[in-house]
Amino acid sequence: MALQVGIVGLPNVGKSTLFSALTKNDIEINNYPFCTIKPNVGVAPVADERLDALWSLFPESKKINAIQEFVDIAGLVKNAHQGEGLGNQFLSNIRNVDMVLEVVRAFPGDDIKHVEDSLDPLRDIGIIKSELILSDLEILTKRKEKLTKLKRSPGKEGLEAAIEWDILEIFEKNLNEEKWLHPLPEMPEKLAAKAKEVSRNFSLISTKPLLYAINILEDQDRQSLKTDLAKINLHEDDYVFIDAKLEKELDEMTDEEKKELGLKSDLDNLVRQSYKKLDLLTFLTSGEKETRAWTTPAESSAPRAASVIHSDFEKYFLFANIINWQKLIESGGWKKARDIGAVRREGKDYVMQEGDVVEFIIGKR
Repeated sequence: MALQVGIVGLPNVGKSTLFSALTKNDIEINNYPFCTIKPNVGVAPVADERLDALWSLFPESKKINAIQEFVDIAGLVKNAHQGEGLGNQFLSNIRNVDMVLEVVRAFPGDDIKHVEDSLDPLRDIGIIKSELILSDLEILTKRKEKLTKLKRSPGKEGLEAAIEWDILEIFEKNLNEEKWLHPLPEMPEKLAAKAKEVSRNFSLISTKPLLYAINILEDQDRQSLKTDLAKINLHEDDYVFIDAKLEKELDEMTDEEKKELGLKSDLDNLVRQSYKKLDLLTFLTSGEKETRAWTTPAESSAPRAASVIHSDFEKYFLFANIINWQKLIESGGWKKARDIGAVRREGKDYVMQEGDVVEFIIGKR
């Protein structure tokens, strides 16, 4: 499964440059607002040292990394929720992704015009946050207008409308306090069971995971930026530092050239952090034909994880042979691991763990 990460931000902050470096896609990149109109879509492999180590057991096999899908969405501006700068169209694009990656300009330079005419990362974060929240509030207001009548309906319809109303009231209160809705706010148990469904029905942007990509120059002072970001309650797992322009240049260099210049990419870290925010885990399959990393939601059962490979695997799941990736490498392969009793047989109730290497056994009972 490849969940989509939407790249957003003000115009001219480096979104398209970062997208191009991440996905190796050549797209139009210019120094003016709204260069990107239609969203560009591309994928980036998730670097995984465990996969590389497993592949060494079967060097003749294909090695296939997990992938992360990225969507480059046009820049938002003030009053985007009111349609400014084609805002309604771009906000709709954001609603369709699974996670928001906001690129924030922190690099100086007069050669690239800032849409707000000055450099201020905290202000820019506030602008985008306000626009996304106001857009969600607008949706909640329209829905509550309809629920006003539905709440008076007799029976089940009226009861369900009343529960939804209470959930939206909690959402609205948090948004008016400029609080992001991911994770969903605490609420009574009878509402919590329905809250996820309600948030999905309206594709509320503020219920999506959010990660900031702080676009800086390689030699820029990061500590002062960390201090500033802490002022708006952003912790180090809420953002990554990235030099989008350098990443694009690195993409065009050979490994030897990078080594000579002592340059290293931060893209792998960004992709990993996206993975983490999406609450995903990686399991692996490894054999003579293919060594591969797969993605499934955290806390997935073995049959649920098996469905990522093929939907029939969940339906006809019998059991799974499982071993931790490191233990498999230490054992020297599946045969030796079985000989020493390191491979476990797990059933339908098994909850997958990060780094499991698995053989799914399927068949009709």
